[in-house]
Amino acid sequence: MKDLPALLKKIARLRILVVGDVMLDRYLWGDATRISPEAPVPVIDVFDETFTAGGAGNVALNLAALGAHCTVAGFIGDDVTGRKLREVLRAKGIATLPTPGDGQTIRKTRVMVQRQQLCRLDRESKPAAYHLTARQAETLLADEIKACDAVILSDYAKGILNDEVVARVTQLAHAAGKFVALDPKPRRPLKFHGLDLITPNKREALELAGISVGPHAPFPAAEVCAELHRRFRTKHLVITLGEGGILLSENGKEKKTIPTAAREVFDVSGAGDTSLAALVLALTAGAKLEAAAHFANAAAGVVVAKLGTATVTPAELAAYVAHEK
Repeated sequence: MKDLPALLKKIARLRILVVGDVMLDRYLWGDATRISPEAPVPVIDVFDETFTAGGAGNVALNLAALGAHCTVAGFIGDDVTGRKLREVLRAKGIATLPTPGDGQTIRKTRVMVQRQQLCRLDRESKPAAYHLTARQAETLLADEIKACDAVILSDYAKGILNDEVVARVTQLAHAAGKFVALDPKPRRPLKFHGLDLITPNKREALELAGISVGPHAPFPAAEVCAELHRRFRTKHLVITLGEGGILLSENGKEKKTIPTAAREVFDVSGAGDTSLAALVLALTAGAKLEAAAHFANAAAGVVVAKLGTATVTPAELAAYVAHEK
């Protein structure tokens, strides 16, 4: 990636809007040296507590870490968790547009023992508590869509994104000539059409295409790419295949599969958010799909070598790419 400095310079001028399910990631760090006398479970001596943004908030953190200006829209309640989430985002220069709702701010607490996750505790309301109407979305987001360079729809199936909101945001963005990307979650299907980029993983791509294959059968790349384009008319399609690499497709045509860049994999938490953010930034900055995929691949390669939900800075990315040469 000899043009990395030029690409990063262009990225620093971009303004990205992220719309989706924001949440607070809380980490309890501790050691376990004994078993509880009350039950056959380890006793955790907690020595630290850290916080970061998760879900759409992590996408925003990755955008900001790579140098872009970012605004995130999602439900942030007037509770202790919501106030902490705003603080985390504000500290990274990320603006927030809280959406209406009457639920509690989503929080995921991970208990980490000797650098491994012991368990996760989730607190959230039902999706109906975070429901957003198309009219509310337009009122809240219309001006921000006009001012930004790209819109990312970050769906974690929690309720902010629904068919009406996706359709209205897409319509507003395309009317203003903005790039629109979606990371879909088929377990709560969304209707979308004509987006610039979607980034499903292998399982999600098969579900979206309505194609079933055996557990050891080869991935039907050409068939999946063609069917997803027929159904959704997406311009760019990037499918993460795990150890199989990253499949690239444009306008329904399979283009290329590039190998994963990770030299060391410690924790894949949030790597999809990193990849999505980097892809959108590179493509919006004018990179071709393959160059954007290599950029995103390198960014994800840095992140998976870190513990917990993480981001990558331009300096880390430059060092990583230099090592690859």
